[in-house]
Amino acid sequence: MNTTPVIWPQLQRELVAILRGITPADIESVVSALLEEGFEAIEVPLNSPEPFLSIEKARKLAPSSVLIGAGTVLEVSDVERLHGVGGNLLVTPNTDPAVIGQAARLGMVSMPGAFTPTEALAAVKAGASAIKFFPASVLGPSGIAAIKAIMPPHIPLGAVGGVGESNFGDYLKAGARAFGIGTSLYKPGDKAETVKAKAKTLVAAYDAAVTAHKS
Repeated sequence: MNTTPVIWPQLQRELVAILRGITPADIESVVSALLEEGFEAIEVPLNSPEPFLSIEKARKLAPSSVLIGAGTVLEVSDVERLHGVGGNLLVTPNTDPAVIGQAARLGMVSMPGAFTPTEALAAVKAGASAIKFFPASVLGPSGIAAIKAIMPPHIPLGAVGGVGESNFGDYLKAGARAFGIGTSLYKPGDKAETVKAKAKTLVAAYDAAVTAHKS
């Protein structure tokens, strides 16, 4: 089977909503709120209740151009289950060549987690679409900037963990372009109205940071 990585798509906003702990009962209303505010990538971590059911519901709701998938994917069997419910985005906290390779073979966009140059380059070799530096708050913008210097220039870099409206600009300057947003966007039990308000604030901060970075 083909192991050529799927190219990370061009999104209007490089923001990935991390809905850790969401339930199938809440997924549709929360996803609808996020779509309305301009999110184009949504992940449901697999340590959430009935995650594959939530992902299947989200996939049926969202336009085909929106990335819908799973986070905290640790096993190859979960890659296959994700593909089976229509997920096209795979996010991991670690660098597992078997998981990354299976995502590539199934034609899925992948953003595996890395913390060191060795892990980041191994993920690229395994077929990653992009790299997620996690936890970004520990590496910081300076750490990411240092690793970016040795990364293939065509591989998008993301930052997850401690990234939000107050520091988008710092990470953009460091070379990150995608951001995973977790608890500052969604906490278990949050309803759609709450998430929508948080999303609006985050999108405004992101847009302002991108505009400033380009100027």
